[in-house]
Amino acid sequence: MDTGSVLVLNQNYEPLNVCNVRRAMILVLRGKAEVVEISREAIHTASQVFPLPSVIRLFHLIRRPRPKVRLTRKEIFVRDNWTCVYCGRMTRDLTLDHVLPRHRGGQHTWENLVSACKSCNHRKAGFTPAEARMHLPREPQQPRVSIYYTFFQYLGHQTEWRKFVPGYEPVAAAAG
Repeated sequence: MDTGSVLVLNQNYEPLNVCNVRRAMILVLRGKAEVVEISREAIHTASQVFPLPSVIRLFHLIRRPRPKVRLTRKEIFVRDNWTCVYCGRMTRDLTLDHVLPRHRGGQHTWENLVSACKSCNHRKAGFTPAEARMHLPREPQQPRVSIYYTFFQYLGHQTEWRKFVPGYEPVAAAAG
């Protein structure tokens, strides 16, 4: 029962989260949410059949802060489009570079981290880009994200979610 994913909508039908089927069923059975879309699967008991939810909507509005992107290696690479900021080479073999080196007071922040290929990172070494005579095309900054960012990673092939998530195109629908 825990294997499926269920889209959780806020009271105003804004996508809020993704949870497992068990959690969704508990919310529905306790009267905290209603089923908006059902999946093709069901739970069979001795006397009843319960269709499993695919999308639920909460009865009370949940206020939440805007999501922020976590500072991770992968998110730096995604922000920089998997490209070395110094030479412009697109590769999956990237390293993190501190624009102002840490030993000179540089912080481990969005504004001081960039993607660099190994050769450019080695060439820059412990210098600033200006000292190493390397051009930084734009100042690094924290990426802005939409309210949908936090749960896009959990979205699979659920076509019934499409109408609740603007801009979401499932892989199966895009190929067909």
